[in-house]
Amino acid sequence: MPLDVVPLVQVPAGRLELRDARTGTSRTVVLEPFRLGVTPVTAAEHGAIEAHGAARAGEGGAHGAVRAGGSGEHPRRDGAGAVVVSAVVEVSTVVEVVEVVEVVEVVQVGHVVKVGAENDAGVPAHPVTWFEAVQWCNAASAAAGLRPAYDVVGRRVTWDVASDGYRLPTEAEWEWACRAGTTGPTHGDLADVAWTAADDVEGPQPVARKRPNALGLHDTLGNVWEWCWDHADTARYGDYRSLRGGGWADESWSCRASVRRGSAPDAVIEDVGFRVARGAVGRAGADAAQGWSAAADRERADVRGPLPVGWTPLREPSA
Repeated sequence: MPLDVVPLVQVPAGRLELRDARTGTSRTVVLEPFRLGVTPVTAAEHGAIEAHGAARAGEGGAHGAVRAGGSGEHPRRDGAGAVVVSAVVEVSTVVEVVEVVEVVEVVQVGHVVKVGAENDAGVPAHPVTWFEAVQWCNAASAAAGLRPAYDVVGRRVTWDVASDGYRLPTEAEWEWACRAGTTGPTHGDLADVAWTAADDVEGPQPVARKRPNALGLHDTLGNVWEWCWDHADTARYGDYRSLRGGGWADESWSCRASVRRGSAPDAVIEDVGFRVARGAVGRAGADAAQGWSAAADRERADVRGPLPVGWTPLREPSA
């Protein structure tokens, strides 16, 4: 049996109701059991896969090399102290809890800091783009002797839902695991379970220093935002992918179980990391699993007539 590259916990099957505020529709997601990382992938875990020789640092142009540490600058402000990210664009209701969706523009970081003596190896790997997270998952699968979950050709990424390799969780998986049976905005008092702006820290903190949820998962809220597999909204934001959980510099309203944030898959953002999942959750060749559906993405992106200002529907990426 392959060894786990990162510690994982078993997440039970369940049912989660999601509401799309923009379209006014609701749907029930039935989840198969899966496994999820106890913490976000740490700098040390990231470095171990690089050392194994399976990581593809520097390949794919915009896909770049996985960052283990960042610039140390506040992820929400520029050098003059002005807020550099986004506006509220949508409301998402989950289990009757109304939360906010945020879309984030690209924030480029001037240099890459690798794991070293000056860095705590227990902090979440950051900043990490979505493409880099996907490549890391495949590298971790190779290191563990598992079939990779993703086929990557240029900017086109396909998920083999029958693979037991490492992968990003879907949004439904992430939220189900984060909530761990709770129905409120958070699974505990934020002061006890999450690193947020209220802690007045200057960057991501070593994982598992605050209380876990009922499943034993640490840092699902706060510390760093975590990439998910899903697109944010294929009608409005093209190939943007979803982020969950909130970060160390965020106020409490951002660090809630159903808050969503979206950003470009090649965006480099200081407070973004990732957590991995494992588990075959569908048959080979299927293009839907765990609340995600490629057909639904295509249907949502099929916007007819004049586009509202700022909308950029997803078009199939070239290989």
